[in-house]
Amino acid sequence: MTAAVRVHKTGGPEVLTYEDVSVPAPGPGQIKLKNHAIGVNFIDTYFRMGMYPSPVGLPFVSGNEGAGEVTAVGQGVTEIKVGDRVGYVSALGSYAAERIMPAERAVKLPDKISYEQAAGMMLKGMTVQYLLRRTYRVQKGDNVLIHAAAGGIGLIACQWANHLGANVIGTVGSKEKGELAKKNGAHHIINYRDEDFVAKVKEITGGKLCEVVYDGVGKATFPASLDCIKPLGMFVSFGSASGQIDAFNINILQTKGSLFATRPTLNTYAAKREDLLKIANELFEVVASGAVKIPVNQKYPLKDAPQAHRDLESRKTTGSTILLP
Repeated sequence: MTAAVRVHKTGGPEVLTYEDVSVPAPGPGQIKLKNHAIGVNFIDTYFRMGMYPSPVGLPFVSGNEGAGEVTAVGQGVTEIKVGDRVGYVSALGSYAAERIMPAERAVKLPDKISYEQAAGMMLKGMTVQYLLRRTYRVQKGDNVLIHAAAGGIGLIACQWANHLGANVIGTVGSKEKGELAKKNGAHHIINYRDEDFVAKVKEITGGKLCEVVYDGVGKATFPASLDCIKPLGMFVSFGSASGQIDAFNINILQTKGSLFATRPTLNTYAAKREDLLKIANELFEVVASGAVKIPVNQKYPLKDAPQAHRDLESRKTTGSTILLP
């Protein structure tokens, strides 16, 4: 038996139940691992609420990201051995002291990357990698707008975009969050609570607008985000922290300047193992070099997962949040 946080019915943070579950031996192609640190992400709240349906039905062990030590391997697993340190983003099941998962979704951690760093960056950091290097390939001199710049993805994205030579504009909801985003590479800060972010973007860019807007906020920043993008630019919606964007008339993209709009996910970009390894290794390189730091700003015991969700959803957190089993 192992301690885990399960969801028996969808709803608010109170439905996260701390209990013992049994963990079987790994089957063919699987590994068993002892989690040392577990990442907390907005996607966990979407599954908890039922906004995203659980692929395994109810009840399910929450969580999609973690890092730990491999304690057993199933038949046919050759790339990963017992004792390896791995990080992962995988189907549900990370909010547990021990778990089984597909070996092909685990990535070996370099010595320079700690378990806590890995748990704070596998999902968020790999998301930033594909957003900035594949969805829209950020170039030196680009004007880039990052919404929720002090959040888990925001702080990593600001640093990485800065490292790539972009002019980084970040939106935040408080003065403290603005200072944090500036420390992490944002050149310009807009407090969307008391400033019109579209007008500020026009002012900051001298009317040129942005090549790309990265939006993990959703409903609250749409469609205003489109007015921040130059003709033929790209709107990248990768999350819905404020609620989902409603269906819209696609002709709006034509009237705003023949814009591109996409709703990417890490699952698609990392579906092939070779892509997963490429994304992870590029992330490990920028972190190991010191160009990007992973701010793990909140840590909770595993049993306090409901509080971690409350704090995340009420915008109390900055950077990465982890659970410690």
